[in-house]
Amino acid sequence: MMTNTVEAEGQLTPEEQKLLTADMHRSLRRKKFRALFLVAPLLIFIMITFVAPIVSMLYRSVDNPQVIEYMPNTSAALADWDGNELPGEETFAALVTDLAEGRKNRTIGKAATRLNYEKSQMRSLITGTARKAGRLKPPYKDQVIKIKAGWGDIDTWKVIKRESKSLTASYYIAAFDMETTPDGEIKMLPEKERVYLKMLWRTVWMSVVITLLTLLLGYPVSYLLASLPMGIANALMILVLLPFWTSLLVRTSSWIALLQGQGVINDILVWFGLVADDNRLSMIYNATGTVITMTHILLPFMILPLYSVMKTIPPSYMRAARSLGATPFTAFFRVYLPQSVPGISAGAILVFILAIGYYITPALVGGQSGQFIGNMIAYHMQGSLNWGLAAALGVMLLVLVMGIYALYSRLVGNNNQMTLR
Repeated sequence: MMTNTVEAEGQLTPEEQKLLTADMHRSLRRKKFRALFLVAPLLIFIMITFVAPIVSMLYRSVDNPQVIEYMPNTSAALADWDGNELPGEETFAALVTDLAEGRKNRTIGKAATRLNYEKSQMRSLITGTARKAGRLKPPYKDQVIKIKAGWGDIDTWKVIKRESKSLTASYYIAAFDMETTPDGEIKMLPEKERVYLKMLWRTVWMSVVITLLTLLLGYPVSYLLASLPMGIANALMILVLLPFWTSLLVRTSSWIALLQGQGVINDILVWFGLVADDNRLSMIYNATGTVITMTHILLPFMILPLYSVMKTIPPSYMRAARSLGATPFTAFFRVYLPQSVPGISAGAILVFILAIGYYITPALVGGQSGQFIGNMIAYHMQGSLNWGLAAALGVMLLVLVMGIYALYSRLVGNNNQMTLR
């Protein structure tokens, strides 16, 4: 057939061959446009719900418009300031103008809040001066310092100058538990004031523990479901899927009732004499409560990938190994377990990524020692309204997850899974 086609093409004139080639290209372009049209809704959905929020988060983590927008005269006056001594009268006049205008327009509070992130008491310094700025007459320098002595501190002006830029790295510096000194030096915070790196590390190791527990509990269940007849396995699978039909808040609240000091589990332990009534176990509002609750919530996400892989493993492999003299233990670890590695890796990465981003359950049952980095991101989004720091923490978490996934793909990718088989 190909020979006939080639012969037929060989009989075409150069003009006919060009027309045929152009027609083929047009046909391919139409197919590509048709395929693009079919996937366009999905691409638009992904752009709106996934790519756009990530781009927005990346931008917010370095966006710094408050000082330069709401204190423009002061920012311009400090542009050429050398920082060796207090600014001159012109800078103080620019400050008074900005404070008076900002109080009139009700915008000075935004700049004050932004500067307060960098240096404590900056908000009270700015807003307190702004209330009297409209009544001041030149010369301003001595009057402003008399209103608030903080204006006589050269470090105050260094902070204002440093943050008088549209882009900043201050949020990332704070996210890594560091600070910028008035002289521009970046250094680590004192040990007692470091919060975010400790919480990030806690999030990682607790997510690993949760992943290992779900694997330890889910593997036998998946093996049982894969070994049973289809009818019984389907009936038992309903029990695995049952948590999906129950609200997350209901499940978490149930664990609070079970794990608290006067809860069901402690009552059973006291009744059996395993613990004293005055020495009940503390299993809630700490890391233990978070691990137990999240293990239960995420267990189905481990069982389902394991079951889908185990169901494809022929039972005859185990029987063949036994018939060749292998013990049940050897047959399982040498034959069955390597073939279930794709399910283990898929379930592990799924559970880990879900766990590392959780914040509702740790907020309800974690207390002080069971909080995740997601809880701190939520706090800065909803409580302190420091969206820049929340975005920087979110970028840290995103980079961490992407790095772990890249490592997973390299170590337990498709090629490696086939090798393990």
